[in-house]
Amino acid sequence: MIFNFEPGDKVYSPHNKDWGIGQVQSIIKEKVTVNFQNVGKKVINGENIELKKINDHN
Repeated sequence: MIFNFEPGDKVYSPHNKDWGIGQVQSIIKEKVTVNFQNVGKKVINGENIELKKINDHN
C-alpha cells in the first residue's frame, strides 16, 4: 500500500475524530507514526485505520 503522506503533513482519522489533528512523524511500510493533539503519539497500521490529509492550501 502506498500512502500519500510525508513527514510533517497534517492528518486526522475520520473514525477517531476525538484524537484531534495529528502530524505525521514517519512512515515505514504500512506503519504511520502520527503525533495527535489529544492522544499523543500513535503508530497506526494504515491498512486498518483510515487517515485523511488536511490540505493547508484551502
